[in-house]
Amino acid sequence: MTALDVSVVVPVRNEAGTVAELARQVAVAADDAELALAEILFVDDGSTDGSWAALAELAAREPRVRALRLRRNFGKATALDVGIRESTGAVIVTMDADLQDDPAELPRFLAAMTDDVDLVSGWKQGRRDPLGKTLPSRFFNWVTARLSGVPLHDFNCGYKAYRREIFETITLYGELHRYVPVLAHGRGFRVAELPVRHHPRRYGRSNYGVERMAKGFLDLLTVLMLSRFASRPGHLFGGLGLALGAVGFAVLAYLSGLKLLTGAEIGDRPLLLLGVMLAIIAVQVTLFGVLGELIVSRTAPRPPAALIRERRD
Repeated sequence: MTALDVSVVVPVRNEAGTVAELARQVAVAADDAELALAEILFVDDGSTDGSWAALAELAAREPRVRALRLRRNFGKATALDVGIRESTGAVIVTMDADLQDDPAELPRFLAAMTDDVDLVSGWKQGRRDPLGKTLPSRFFNWVTARLSGVPLHDFNCGYKAYRREIFETITLYGELHRYVPVLAHGRGFRVAELPVRHHPRRYGRSNYGVERMAKGFLDLLTVLMLSRFASRPGHLFGGLGLALGAVGFAVLAYLSGLKLLTGAEIGDRPLLLLGVMLAIIAVQVTLFGVLGELIVSRTAPRPPAALIRERRD
């Protein structure tokens, strides 16, 4: 990567003790590898511990450091989205502010971003966190990889490198930051994984609790919908409607045959109610898919130019 190609974006929440050292380590890594950074951009996401004062002083002292302060705590995804859209580099590297990510890995990320790779995702193989975080994270990553079809080992790792074009097609909100590889893959961008070193936390405490897994799985449903069916809702709801309709038809056909062939009473059977209910729901779900297709056909934006991989004129 040439001069002014790289922006390092760091979301900050109550990390006053680490930001100056992190900026120093990023600058040293870039200088040792002869990478001229566009900026090191910190985004203060509603800190209450003096992080903003530390960032303001750092930005005044270091010309390559920029600092943004959000009006309140909006969450990591929003902080990253704001920072990425305020950055200027063609390549964007994100990392956490707690010094558990190693800035010395920066040249390796850029080296891994070849012409055939658009996104490099870090993989904390030797994670230095307690089992209460690592075991749920491993289960979460395993489920996400299986359902999304993106074979990464560590979706939660915040250390990633992206080409800017990815964020011309993706907007981060909620908790979607960990799913950028899935969303990018769904839009045709090429994703790679890089094992990275991981250091134990030395300052502060984690901002995440046990509720993160529940939120993560709910967001996974959102991502699967966005990546697979956002432009064709009829395939999702129509397929579900056909499946329910087939089961309902089979149930009603069985009861009809039973009545015609044996004369058995079927009016008081719960199976009859089940068959009728499935048939009604199947029609409703299918019509919901048709309405979704009509809405998409009227409101879908034109595909962005960032989806073009190569051009020959």
